[in-house]
Amino acid sequence: MTFLQAVIWLDHHTAHVIEFDAEHMQERHLRAHVHNTRQHRSEVRSEHEFFAEVCDAVASMESILLTGAHKVQADLRHFIERHRPALAHRISGWEIVDHPTSAQLVALARNRQQQAAMGLVTGS
Repeated sequence: MTFLQAVIWLDHHTAHVIEFDAEHMQERHLRAHVHNTRQHRSEVRSEHEFFAEVCDAVASMESILLTGAHKVQADLRHFIERHRPALAHRISGWEIVDHPTSAQLVALARNRQQQAAMGLVTGS
């Protein structure tokens, strides 16, 4: 099954990726890999690898809603701007939410799509 829309809830350690259409959804959970090294700024390298994995997971999507805490969204937005700029125009929005259920995430994304179709919201 091919999906064209996705919603992601993430923090700095996990990402809950839901691909969906009008009737179905498919979920994936991604986890950051920690590199315990003495290398300077290895936590930044770990974060970049995690964000790259999240971007790869939704690379084929036409519309992506990103949700989570403000700090992780700001970090991911910065990563996308610098390392994955082609993905930026497919992000339909950035929403601050706290641990919603899968059904709540999909409902939020569908609601945002309906508002965009009516011209009530614009992208990020």
